[in-house]
Amino acid sequence: MSAISISDETVAHDGPRPARGMVHDTWVIARRGLVHMKRQPEALADATIQPIMFVLLFAYVFGGAIAVPGGGNYREFLMGGIFAQTIVFTSFGVAMSLAHDRKNQAVDRFRALPIARGAVLGGHAVANLIKAILPIVLMSLCGLAIGWRIRDGLVNAALGYLLLIAFAFAMIWVGVLLGSLVSTPEGVQGIAFAVLFPITFMASTFVPTETMPSFLRTIAEWNPTTGLSNAARIQFGNPTTAITPDSPWSIAHPTAYSILWIIGIVAVCAPLAVRTYQRSIAK
Repeated sequence: MSAISISDETVAHDGPRPARGMVHDTWVIARRGLVHMKRQPEALADATIQPIMFVLLFAYVFGGAIAVPGGGNYREFLMGGIFAQTIVFTSFGVAMSLAHDRKNQAVDRFRALPIARGAVLGGHAVANLIKAILPIVLMSLCGLAIGWRIRDGLVNAALGYLLLIAFAFAMIWVGVLLGSLVSTPEGVQGIAFAVLFPITFMASTFVPTETMPSFLRTIAEWNPTTGLSNAARIQFGNPTTAITPDSPWSIAHPTAYSILWIIGIVAVCAPLAVRTYQRSIAK
């Protein structure tokens, strides 16, 4: 196993690890995860094929039947939602990789090595954060090919991309928590799809919230996926959910709403995920 072969670099170190050792050990685990992705390209389907498939399907199959309130290009409206949906699904990838390591006993092998405490979780987080950048790049290229354009300047667009990456970092900790609670990839897959699909579809991901029934519209307006979708649209200068005097705060201030979710998710899930992981490997 590659984790064992590269771990020789850390064997000579005993006792508490200094900061440099922590960074080194975290990168070793992260590099292992990246190598696995390279050797198993099918594991990247959720980060490559799936988002491109959603872009093309909704742009060409449903695009002609969905009108954007206030006018505008539906394909430009769509891209913010596809970005948000893919970022939310980032939690699924890290949960699966952690569950695989628990199932094949790689975690037990890591415990026998003199690596920094927290390096395993940190390595998974770093590897999946790098992985999250891949679909953002691919979707941007695919979007440009079908007519999506950035219309509010490169600075705002860069801030939009930074917001997406920051939200991906937050969702990674949701995945770490899920992977620590559920010990098998099959269990992770069942729970993730049962929870993530409704969250990403009951939002302004693909259709404006104005078209939804009143009870579902309220849920969608406060859904963090809607906030991230609308924030990305605003940063890219694309058509978005119309803001009226009656709009809730989440719709009127989607960027601030998304930032609050990022802070809240990390503040709650990161320490809880670490504690849950330590308990799971101590059994």
